[in-house]
Amino acid sequence: MPRDLTIPDQRHPEKARRTPSAPPPPRPDWIRVALRSSDRLAQTRDIVASHGLTTVCQEAGCPNLGECWSQGHATMMIMGQICTRGCTFCNVATGRPDALDPFEPGRVADAVARLGLDHVVVTSVDRDDLEDGGAGHFAQTIRAIRHRAPGTTIEVLVPDFLKCGPEALETVIAARPDVFNHNLETVPGLYAEVRPGARYFHSLRLLQRAKELEPRIFTKSGLMVGLGETRPQILQVMDDMRAADVDFLTIGQYLQPTPRHHAISRYVTPEEFAGYGRAALGKGFLVVSASPLTRSSHHASADFRRLRAARG
Repeated sequence: MPRDLTIPDQRHPEKARRTPSAPPPPRPDWIRVALRSSDRLAQTRDIVASHGLTTVCQEAGCPNLGECWSQGHATMMIMGQICTRGCTFCNVATGRPDALDPFEPGRVADAVARLGLDHVVVTSVDRDDLEDGGAGHFAQTIRAIRHRAPGTTIEVLVPDFLKCGPEALETVIAARPDVFNHNLETVPGLYAEVRPGARYFHSLRLLQRAKELEPRIFTKSGLMVGLGETRPQILQVMDDMRAADVDFLTIGQYLQPTPRHHAISRYVTPEEFAGYGRAALGKGFLVVSASPLTRSSHHASADFRRLRAARG
């Protein structure tokens, strides 16, 4: 029988035998999101569905979906719904993915044009089953968007290409995205538990090398808090990012998708987020977005304008 990705144990088979954590504490007021409904939201949903596209907004259960889709902003997730990794924080389905769809880049580009986006974020599942990790598919998608929506700026949020040669990153950079994003997600001491298929210093080097290959590109990375990290650890990651010449940092609250995902250690207060933001700007980031509901692609269009203005 085919998998039913609406059932958590089928969506995350690698977590089915994990002992459920204690229920998370009730969400504080600053985490609550108002439900939204609008004609623009319905239009966004219809365009995504009619083009047969996947969005990380839906697959990751993003709390900002209503806000973003009401503005026509959807973050495209290419290369299927199934990821080859099993990160303990992530709600994207895991397992053996299907073959790449060669027509997907064209459908993404047409949807971007129909949505009228001035800026689009394109991300993906990890595809460790592919020799190039999906780099060629990213490049095709960038070129298709450039052709179909030439006025749209493009941000890519890529996997780490851990099992690929250096040409994978070179392929993506050669396609000339405007922003190159790869999330470190957490502090190095939590990688074995939170991001077991990844390597902290490999991800850091990926960001650094992207800027070396194309010095004019904006680089971006994100962190979650509430996983068990400490403030000194977060500040050290900021220093590591700046040493890799990362321009833009996002920091948001981790929210547990199911009881078998990584437990929430605590809810970080808005005041602490503001403190992280001040610290990051003091360390030289061009732009920082740090708040409980910050996500990598939240307000990405406005943040890209901020990036360009900050660089001058």
